[in-house]
Amino acid sequence: MTFYNGVFPFYPHGRKEWVFSVALIIVIIVFLVFALAFLLIIPGIRGKARQSWICRVIISLFIGVVTVVVNFTADWEVGSVSAVTTYKSFSNATVTADIGVYVGLNGVNITLKGNPIHQINETIDYNEQFIWSFGSNLNEYYNEGLTKGLPNPILYVAEKFTQYDPCGIFNQYRISGHYATACMWMAFCSWIICNILFFMSVYIYGAYMILVTAAFILFSLISFATVRNISFCNIQFGSESLKTTLGASFWLSLATGLLCLIIGTAIIILNWWVPGKLKLIFNAVEEDDEEDTISKPCDNGCCHNNLAFDHV
Repeated sequence: MTFYNGVFPFYPHGRKEWVFSVALIIVIIVFLVFALAFLLIIPGIRGKARQSWICRVIISLFIGVVTVVVNFTADWEVGSVSAVTTYKSFSNATVTADIGVYVGLNGVNITLKGNPIHQINETIDYNEQFIWSFGSNLNEYYNEGLTKGLPNPILYVAEKFTQYDPCGIFNQYRISGHYATACMWMAFCSWIICNILFFMSVYIYGAYMILVTAAFILFSLISFATVRNISFCNIQFGSESLKTTLGASFWLSLATGLLCLIIGTAIIILNWWVPGKLKLIFNAVEEDDEEDTISKPCDNGCCHNNLAFDHV
């Protein structure tokens, strides 16, 4: 059955995308390779330096993976509502379903899951993505959804995020998402520079760079959070209204930014008050101490006495 020009008014079965994007899987694999490489190096590190290196590398990898992964997640802002709503176009049949909205920096995911999942002789389980990143047009995704005949609740929510909707949601989320993404990538670049400086034992400048990393992460959060200060049109399903709250990626980024802020501040304080302790933490003096203990007997003349004893 077609509506016009061979276009189907609805799909007979729901379509659900894979929960992880390809880009997110690639990022996770790359950082897992780095972690595995470090695990292979650990047995060659001796003494107390092993615990210090493990702690430093784990924290550093955590900061790095968060600053990259959150660019591809879809839970910066989330919301859901359970409602009784129409399901198909040109049909008065209603279903009881959970409608979810998952906003990321590059787009929005809209889910529709039946409660129960099997209703009106169909499996109601959808997860549709609408992207507004550079090079993508959310209106085209919406038009494709109309052409495919996606369920009414998904199209209704997606319409609120289109460019020409009077609610103005699209422009605000798109602009704030672009600024937040740029700040996160700058935080990742400063994280790389920070690790290089720590490796070169330039601790004070490494601390400054980790503070720069924290600043970019916090700027990203501020850029995204400003959207919530603007009142938009309500997404209404009968008597139920879909409300959104800040999601896991936002709070994870906030925790990472505060962690960078604490680490950078602590290193600066240690470098100012007790620089010797700072070097001890980074195991910069451990090798020197070992060399001193080996060289001291020779300085006291013990080596000459031993040589004389061996000669006798």
